[in-house]
Amino acid sequence: MTIKSGIMFLVACPLCAWAQNPSPGVTPRMIVTVGHFGIHDTQVPLPTDLILTSKAEALPITSLTPVRGDQANLELYLVVDNCSNCEVGTKFEELRSFIQAQPATTTMGVAYIQNGRLKIAQPLTSNRAHVVGALNPPSGSQPANPFNALTELIDSWSQGVARRVVLMISNGIDPQADGPIDPPAEAAIEAAQCAGVVVYAIYHPSANWDVAGYSEVHSGQVQLAHVAYETGGQAYFLGINPLGTLQPYLADIADHLANQYVLEFRIGPNVGSGLQPVLLRSKVEDFDVEAPGKIWIPERSPDR
Repeated sequence: MTIKSGIMFLVACPLCAWAQNPSPGVTPRMIVTVGHFGIHDTQVPLPTDLILTSKAEALPITSLTPVRGDQANLELYLVVDNCSNCEVGTKFEELRSFIQAQPATTTMGVAYIQNGRLKIAQPLTSNRAHVVGALNPPSGSQPANPFNALTELIDSWSQGVARRVVLMISNGIDPQADGPIDPPAEAAIEAAQCAGVVVYAIYHPSANWDVAGYSEVHSGQVQLAHVAYETGGQAYFLGINPLGTLQPYLADIADHLANQYVLEFRIGPNVGSGLQPVLLRSKVEDFDVEAPGKIWIPERSPDR
């Protein structure tokens, strides 16, 4: 599997301080991550390097500002699906190292999915010892759709000026699924896009992965990838086996978080309100860009 850096959005929401457009002259904003390939990592993208459109209508990019130092506020939730009781080995040590390596401007929380319900083990805090102390290997629980719990977390997450990211470890399987479209996954995508939450997903199988049907396991991976990519994140897995290590994937996530920019743009006159399709492209071959398929456009006054 090729690990890619890309571009991700903190999408707009009527109540989101990052992207709300409360009055004339206020420019909507989103968070993007630009991957560098074949060039020196210090090359900084310019607004003119990117093209943003909605239904083929250009949305002019007015600025692209690095989110670093004192401006790098981030809220990050680690969400672990408890339906697995596989031996995690060194994986939690890798998670502890990832937690402890986060910048001081990052607050972190830990939650578990127990029988399909969300259980907050540690609310957001800047105390790394408290976050590490809340980590426990999956103990095993009744398999259930993990995306209802993700939606529950997003809906209960207070909005402010900080970027918001979920790192989700799960098998992605809905035991009740009866088709390629999983309504709870679609609901989680819509909630994340409206609230400005980016989801990264790492596949970790349930205890019976070696006897489970391949189609069921594959469907779970597809849903994990769908939720991650549609919200501007990434999904990580190698076949259906448990990952031998999380380190390269955690490093890739850290690289995304450390190379983000605030992208400001103007809304075109023909772009409607609500969730709207968008396409973000790069004019520069060495910049790899990825983005969710929709962003939230606030309702505007009739005179705009």
